[in-house]
Amino acid sequence: MPHYYFDSSALVKNYVLETGTNWVREICTDSNHTVYTIRMSGAEIVAAFALRARTNSIEVADGQRAIQQFKTDFQTSFQIVEVTESLVNLAMTLIEQYGLRGYDGVQLAGAVSLHKVRESLALLPLTFVCADNRLNEAAFAEGLL
Repeated sequence: MPHYYFDSSALVKNYVLETGTNWVREICTDSNHTVYTIRMSGAEIVAAFALRARTNSIEVADGQRAIQQFKTDFQTSFQIVEVTESLVNLAMTLIEQYGLRGYDGVQLAGAVSLHKVRESLALLPLTFVCADNRLNEAAFAEGLL
């Protein structure tokens, strides 16, 4: 069973039409796949939809529907990686090493931490899904698919 870690830039594609939406929806709706994200993705994704609605990038009603559907899925469909002190310490190291933005560093730290746990248990590798090239390059450098 494939396991994916979605950062917020990729997970948002499950709710609004963008490049990659069909592929993301296939993964998120396939019960044979496990999708992980970090707890703070909740705030990031709701903020993204609210901003798009405020700036007329999407209709207000569509933004509200996306927020409600996301909140439901966040509670029921995704495996949540919690933000801990050790995860934030790892994020700070990754931010310095790769020149990442703050939340990108936390996203990567969540994926790297989960990847290491899975690796230690000899489980299938974790696939990192993200729409940001710099973050993808850092993830690859950290051994993520």
